[in-house]
Amino acid sequence: MPLTVVPPSMVAAVVTSLEMLERPRPRPAPAAPFRLARWKAPSTAKYRALFRRIGEPWLWFSRLVMAEEDLEAVIGHPEVEIHAVEDRHGIEIGLLELDFRQPGEAQIVFFGLVPELAGKGHGGWLMAQTLALGWRRDLRRLWVHTCTLDHPGALGFYRRHGFVPFARAVETFADPRLAGILPREAAPHVPLLDQRDASVR
Repeated sequence: MPLTVVPPSMVAAVVTSLEMLERPRPRPAPAAPFRLARWKAPSTAKYRALFRRIGEPWLWFSRLVMAEEDLEAVIGHPEVEIHAVEDRHGIEIGLLELDFRQPGEAQIVFFGLVPELAGKGHGGWLMAQTLALGWRRDLRRLWVHTCTLDHPGALGFYRRHGFVPFARAVETFADPRLAGILPREAAPHVPLLDQRDASVR
């Protein structure tokens, strides 16, 4: 089977889109020592700081390179909800972004906790909050996408919570580590193919 060559300066990922077409049955939310704080039109600096802290290990960079006015237009839109997860000390340790701009639909655009909390079961609490917030409106669909750069358990996590895969695509983009957008040590599970390093060997 032929392979498609990806240039060393690029990264490739398989993106899977998943959807939920019915409101899930109510169930008790898992216990967690956190709370959700709604951010209404946050500053781009505050938003990007939390976005970077959560997403750097998974090569999240899209919101780091958006023009200021474009990012302000998204996160300040009345139909886009930004929620920060806060611990008992008020420290922001998670991000949830829901986009209701398409009538009858909601997209989970960003969903995550800081790397220190990975694998501790807190994602179930955040998903319970997400489903309650999303389906409080009259929706016909709640959807999300994940990719092979995300946590290896992400796809299974969404499926366990009732999301069904409906589409798959391949995404390629310039490696943000080579451009200095993210540090070179970010996302060690994604090999950095640096031509400068190769020329030294």
